[in-house]
Amino acid sequence: MTNDKLSHLNKSGEAHMVDVGAKEVTSRTAIACGQITMLDQTLELVQSGNAKKGDVLATARIAGIMAAKKTSDLIPLCHPLALTKVSVDIEVDPVLPGIKVTATVCVSGKTGVEMEALAAVSVTCLTLYDMLKAVDRGMVISQIKVLEKHGGNSGSFTAKS
Repeated sequence: MTNDKLSHLNKSGEAHMVDVGAKEVTSRTAIACGQITMLDQTLELVQSGNAKKGDVLATARIAGIMAAKKTSDLIPLCHPLALTKVSVDIEVDPVLPGIKVTATVCVSGKTGVEMEALAAVSVTCLTLYDMLKAVDRGMVISQIKVLEKHGGNSGSFTAKS
């Protein structure tokens, strides 16, 4: 089985880590987003700062940053990267009702940081769920996607609205 399109498969169709040794070091950025919807009263609990487990938003933000840094430990074929920036922005949205999460990850390196941005968003949302599940087990995590990617041989990507 050969697959010239999927870089993580070798000529025999077996999974392998891509060799990026010959690639040029470039500045690379990825932005991902996602959201968690919840009951109005759960969101009010977050906004009031009275959740039993403490500062829900600060804890979730730190968890997202840590996830970006540990992505190669979570996703088997990801390269370990020396990230130069990880930011996790959290926006309370009463219209959802819920919380929107956006992560921006940067590196000067030989491979992109899309997976790191996606990991940051995912773990931020998972942490929000964990910290609030005692009051709302029906929360839904959704819409996780890459919004933008810049740098590298494949150039830029911007998701369609």
